[in-house]
Amino acid sequence: MKQNIHPSSFRFVVFKDMSNDYSFLTRSCVNTKETIKWEDGNEYPLVKLEISHTSHPYYTGKMKFIDTAGRIDKFNKKYEKKAK
Repeated sequence: MKQNIHPSSFRFVVFKDMSNDYSFLTRSCVNTKETIKWEDGNEYPLVKLEISHTSHPYYTGKMKFIDTAGRIDKFNKKYEKKAK
């Protein structure tokens, strides 16, 4: 196995599925500015997800309506200034 190719700056991070408020704590080296207080009383960096294994139709076996129009509007609003 190659040496020194994996990041060494990983830490505990909370990932939160915003569609159903499911959260899980794992190690990651993702950068984020937000933090959240976890069940153990400690504060950890927070990464917000739009979809996870608890809300994805493939894993749940159910079709679930996802607000695609809202995401498109959000994208258009975000990049509207650059288009002008």
